[in-house]
Amino acid sequence: MKTVVAAALGECVHVAGVMNFLRLAESAGWRTVFLGPAVPVEEVLAAARRHKADLVGVSYRLTPETGERLLGEFAEEADDLREGGVRFAFGGTPPVAERARAIGFFERTFDGSEPVEMVLAYMKGQLHTEMVEEDYPQTAIGRINWKAPFPIIRHHFGLPTLEATRKGMAQIAEALVLDVISLGTDQDAQANFFHPERQDPRRTGAGGVPVRSADDYRALYAASRRGNYPLLRTYSGTDDFVRLAELYVETINIAWCAIPIFWFNQMDGRGPWDLEGSIREHQRVMAWYGEQGIPVELNEPHHWGMRDAPDVISVVAAYLSAYNARAFGVQDYIAQLMFNSPPGVSDAMDLAKMLACLDLVEPLAGPDFSVWRQSRTGLLSYPLDQDAARAHLSASVYLQMGLEPHIVHVVSHTEAHHAATADNVIEACKLARRAIENAIRGQPDMTADPAVQQRREELAREAQATLEAIRALASTDTADALTDPATLTRAVTTGVLDAPHLLNNLFARGEIVTRIDSRGACVSVEPSTGHPVSEGERIASLDIPSG
Repeated sequence: MKTVVAAALGECVHVAGVMNFLRLAESAGWRTVFLGPAVPVEEVLAAARRHKADLVGVSYRLTPETGERLLGEFAEEADDLREGGVRFAFGGTPPVAERARAIGFFERTFDGSEPVEMVLAYMKGQLHTEMVEEDYPQTAIGRINWKAPFPIIRHHFGLPTLEATRKGMAQIAEALVLDVISLGTDQDAQANFFHPERQDPRRTGAGGVPVRSADDYRALYAASRRGNYPLLRTYSGTDDFVRLAELYVETINIAWCAIPIFWFNQMDGRGPWDLEGSIREHQRVMAWYGEQGIPVELNEPHHWGMRDAPDVISVVAAYLSAYNARAFGVQDYIAQLMFNSPPGVSDAMDLAKMLACLDLVEPLAGPDFSVWRQSRTGLLSYPLDQDAARAHLSASVYLQMGLEPHIVHVVSHTEAHHAATADNVIEACKLARRAIENAIRGQPDMTADPAVQQRREELAREAQATLEAIRALASTDTADALTDPATLTRAVTTGVLDAPHLLNNLFARGEIVTRIDSRGACVSVEPSTGHPVSEGERIASLDIPSG
């Protein structure tokens, strides 16, 4: 194991930067030795010799002129160690760092403006000063492992014109603040890309960027080839799923695909397929991505939560998502965990719900099926006031870090007002990054709260009743009820899976009634009394015909 010795040099007593540097070194596998504040030059060098240091880090955050003299003395006294192979790094304020660079002694100089992943990359062996494309892994799993213990950051982006989106993507990439741009395309791109006869010019740019050709996608990808070379991903679409998948791989090197089970069809008005047909198509495209070795995310659970379904149905949806992904050959599964859905759920009950989701999903993992945790802030939860929205973003991301996510999907604080511009994306990612860094430095274990644990166990137990009810809907010759499109469709049409917002829906009942209870949990209630009911009681009341 390599050893790094670090200290605040001379009369400088500011050690926060030194400690942050050593935390990153530890996470990269180094043995660390902290010498403290205001350490004389000779003591730093003696410690370096005593501990057989591979790297010595020193910091100075006072007057640039005095710092320059001190660092010159340090360089002269340490020259024999450097000749012997010991490496030296400096960290300080920008004016002092500028003087340190001019001395030409230090292998790497940090002035505090560098993204944390750049410091981490240095500690993991990336020695050249300017990072290049080859330094940034271009697969989702590669990027996750490279950046650990920090999660990779994803943000949605797509403006009403191709040129504005292209310029914005270049600006975002150069800002070095996120790892994955989720390309938001307009509805015609999702539903009618291969059917120009179905496209309506009046809808152009509605909901995202109007990509209309493979070259449009290539131009957007080219715009991202700078800065920290972020990965790209986009919607699975609502028709021609495999054709779109092939296009995405060829044009934007899609990092992973997000696919629903029950949505993006006639049931929610976003696609041409009926419910059962869309389930079959979604399973087919899952299998296609699995064959390519590309990760898959099923953006299913939060669609129920956004429609005010009880927490237990979101948990069931999380299990069905992972179960289907594994069954159809996905090797790397990204479990999406959207907080604040419905918006009235309390932080404690939100955390419990996500833990219950993971309690059901993570046991499915094995040699051929890995589960990667992705958290995000609720799409509908932002207040309109922008100052309050910034606070909400930061607080939500900090709560999410209790799950130790591999991916944090940042949702801009502007969501309640307008689609995020490049400037909005950059600001939102900076807010999230600070919350993440604060959490990684030593967040209290919020999952240990007895109320969280009690609700977690309650949800996992209740979810089994729902899953058993779905299994009971299958015909006798069904091999696996939980992957059978006909059975899954019947789970919706009978009301076993239901949400209040599905009232008067062509496929769903929409009869379920939910409330936020005194704990802040979203629960099913008996419509006439408002009293909470268990899943067993609710399902028994549905009067589902047999056979």
